[in-house]
Amino acid sequence: MINRSLVVLLISVAMLCLGHGLSGSLVSLVSDQNDFGTDVTGFVMAGYSVGLLASTYLAPRLVKSVGHVRTFAGLASTASTAVLLFPLWVDPVFWFVLRVLTGLSVSGMFIVCESWLNTVSSNRNRGRTLSVYMIITYGSLGLGQLLLNVSDETGFVRFIIVSCLLSMSLVPLILVPSQAPSVEGARSVSLQEIWQASPLALVGVLACGLAQSAFFALGVVFGLAKGLPLVLVSIMMALPPLGVILSQYPIGWVSDRFDRRTIIMLLSFISAAIAAITLAGGYYVSRMMLIALVTAFGVVTLPIYSLVVAHANDHLRRDQVLGASAKIVLLYGAGSIIGPLLVGAVMRRIGGDGFLIYMIVVQGCLGGFALWRMWRRPDRIKGQGSDVMTVSPVTTPAGQGLAAE
Repeated sequence: MINRSLVVLLISVAMLCLGHGLSGSLVSLVSDQNDFGTDVTGFVMAGYSVGLLASTYLAPRLVKSVGHVRTFAGLASTASTAVLLFPLWVDPVFWFVLRVLTGLSVSGMFIVCESWLNTVSSNRNRGRTLSVYMIITYGSLGLGQLLLNVSDETGFVRFIIVSCLLSMSLVPLILVPSQAPSVEGARSVSLQEIWQASPLALVGVLACGLAQSAFFALGVVFGLAKGLPLVLVSIMMALPPLGVILSQYPIGWVSDRFDRRTIIMLLSFISAAIAAITLAGGYYVSRMMLIALVTAFGVVTLPIYSLVVAHANDHLRRDQVLGASAKIVLLYGAGSIIGPLLVGAVMRRIGGDGFLIYMIVVQGCLGGFALWRMWRRPDRIKGQGSDVMTVSPVTTPAGQGLAAE
C-alpha cells in the first residue's frame, strides 16, 4: 500500500507534469503563430534539451549541497519565472535561452522527485509505486495539452497557468511528512563500456531522443499544417501520452518474456509503417483518422525508450546500472537537441509531410539496426522484469542515482 508521503509526492508530480505538458506545446504553438518558421521553432524547442543535459550535472550537485527540498524549491521558482518571461519579448534567441532555463529547472525537479520516490519506496512496493508514477506522469502530460484550449486574447493567460502549476507543485513536496532521502554514490560507466555490453542500447537511446523530442516539439506545428483547428491539435497531442498508460504495461510484460530486441524491432517498424500510411494517405486522411494514426504512432513509439533502457540493464552488471543511467540521459539529451533542429529543417523545405518522413527514417533505421544486431548476436537474453516500468523519456533516469557521474 502506498503511504501518505508517496501520495503527496505524486500530487506534486501531477502538477509538475500538467504544467510541463502545456509548456512545450504552448511555446511551439506561439512560435508558429508568430511565423518563426519550423527550423527556427526547432531551434527554440531544442533549448529544453540543452537545459536537460545541464541538469544532469547541476541538479545532483545542488542536492548534495542544500538537499532535495531546497533544490526543488529553487528550480521551481526559476522555471516559474522563466515561463512568465516568454510573452514579454517574442524573439527566437531570447526564447531559446528561456527554454534552456526551463529545461534545466524542470528536468532537475524530475530528478529530485524520482530520487525521492526511489528512496522512500521499499523493495516490496517499488515496482507498483513506479508504475503509478508512470501513469500519473503520462496522464498529466496528456491532460496538460488540453489546456491549450484556454481562451487567451492577451497572450499571457496560458503562460500564467503554466507558471502557477509549476509553482504549486512545490507546495505538496514541502509538506511531505518524511525525512529527505540521503544520496548514495555509484560507479562511473563510460559510453564505450555500454557499447560493448549492448550497441543497440546506445543507438536506441539516441534514436528515441531524435524521434520523441521531435514529436513533442513540432507535433503541434504538424497538426496545424495539416489543417486541424487548435482544439483538435490539442486532442491529437494529448492522446498519445494518455494512450501509453494502457500500452506501457502489456508491452513491458511481453518484453520480459521474449527477446527485447525483437519487441524493439517490431515497435520501430510498426511506428515507421504508421507514419508511412499517414503520409501515403495524404488528403484522403480525414481529421479523425489523422488523430487516430498519430495516437497509434505515439502509443507504439513512446514505450520504446523504456525497452531500450531495460535492454541495456539486461547486459550490465548490477554495479554499473546507476552509473550507466547518467550516460544514457546524456545521450538521450544529445539526440533530443538534434531532433527538433533536424525535423524543423526538413519541414521548412518539404512542409508538414516532412514531419512524417523524418519519423519514417528514424524509426526505420532503429528497427533495421535492431534486426542487424539480432543477426550478429543471435543469443537471447531474457528480460529482468520490472526494469521496463522504471524510466520515462519525459523524465530522467538519472533520478534513480543522483551520484551517478
